[in-house]
Amino acid sequence: MDSSDTYWNDRALLEWQVELGATDAILDAPVDRYALEVAQPAPKAAVPEKPVTAAPMPPKKVEVDAVGLAHTAAQTASDLDALSAAMQAFEHCELKKGARSFVFCDGNPAARVMIIGEAPGREEDRAGRPFVGRAGQLLDRMLEAIQMGRAADDAARSVYITNVLPWRPPSNRTPDKDEIAMMLPFLERHVALVNPEIIVLMGNTPCQALLGRTGITRMRGSWTEVLGKPCLPMFHPAYLLRNPIAKREAWADLLALNARLRG
Repeated sequence: MDSSDTYWNDRALLEWQVELGATDAILDAPVDRYALEVAQPAPKAAVPEKPVTAAPMPPKKVEVDAVGLAHTAAQTASDLDALSAAMQAFEHCELKKGARSFVFCDGNPAARVMIIGEAPGREEDRAGRPFVGRAGQLLDRMLEAIQMGRAADDAARSVYITNVLPWRPPSNRTPDKDEIAMMLPFLERHVALVNPEIIVLMGNTPCQALLGRTGITRMRGSWTEVLGKPCLPMFHPAYLLRNPIAKREAWADLLALNARLRG
């Protein structure tokens, strides 16, 4: 084939390609577009995950040996003023938070008789002294009937008064066993410092604290011993106000106390 034939042959091929739509020459060699791989989108940069942190655990409640702390504080008290200060500084009895006053004692510390009641009531909480409400007024009259009293100058005819608890329970409720247990070391130290000849337990709460049992209607009038001292359980004056018929038994107990003192 001469050059002229090659020319016309190439031209015919070119015209055929133009008719097919191939009008623009881009590359030296044809490209099969169907054979190209589909371009994949570039992967997004990985965002580092935030570390998963556990929710903070609530702090564990530290168990406090309130009875042990009370015992240590009580034993370090060398006199009544130190004992009063130690009790006022004791922070583990919840009753302290709701009480108005700290009620420690009344009467003559040199008295032969130590009377232990339950806890302050409303009037005692206001005054800061034990047995000053209606029950306290009745107690004073009972003591006067046997020529005794908290204000007596003669130690032989005076009394010293305190309670198992120095703070008023809400609504004058009965103290619970935990409250009694944590304040018992202070009460025992109180008795040791006063060193009375006779202890009078007025009502169920002091009997529970020092004798480990209740049932004042069965125990009253029967002499026993507590902390090495003769002890006489008696009705609480508040009980006598609610049950006047029991005053006869209370009078008998007063006579028994007076006879023991004079004997």
